[in-house]
Amino acid sequence: MFHKIKNVSPLPDFKLSVQFAEGVTKIYDVKPLFNKIPTFKSLENNGDFGGVYVDVGGYGIIWNDELDLSCDELWDNGVTVETPFDGLIAFSDATELWGLNESTLRKAISYGKLVNGVDVCKFGKQWVVSIDAMKREYGNVTNR
Repeated sequence: MFHKIKNVSPLPDFKLSVQFAEGVTKIYDVKPLFNKIPTFKSLENNGDFGGVYVDVGGYGIIWNDELDLSCDELWDNGVTVETPFDGLIAFSDATELWGLNESTLRKAISYGKLVNGVDVCKFGKQWVVSIDAMKREYGNVTNR
């Protein structure tokens, strides 16, 4: 099962903040890899740790051609942390996870199934929806 990554940010002490499409944020400690996988030791010494980015498709993170981590590694071994944005996901992510069309969610707002300001909210041009509302209206995630 893949957990698509939306964003990764380097933190002090060789830790990463990883935000997943499911609306979950995890902290992953890279330090233990320095001894387990010798190529990761280079991150400790050369200052490249801050150059981490999400790979195309969101199925992992990358520093360079030799250093990467899968989304499953980050999900399974990261520590979940609470943020003010937990449980909120973009419409585009919700439609991908639940196998729906964005127009379905927009219609749900106009019909009152998803209540603006309670279940959904618009920030600029981007709509976000709570995972709880998605589960209530559409059941558990079908497209993982």
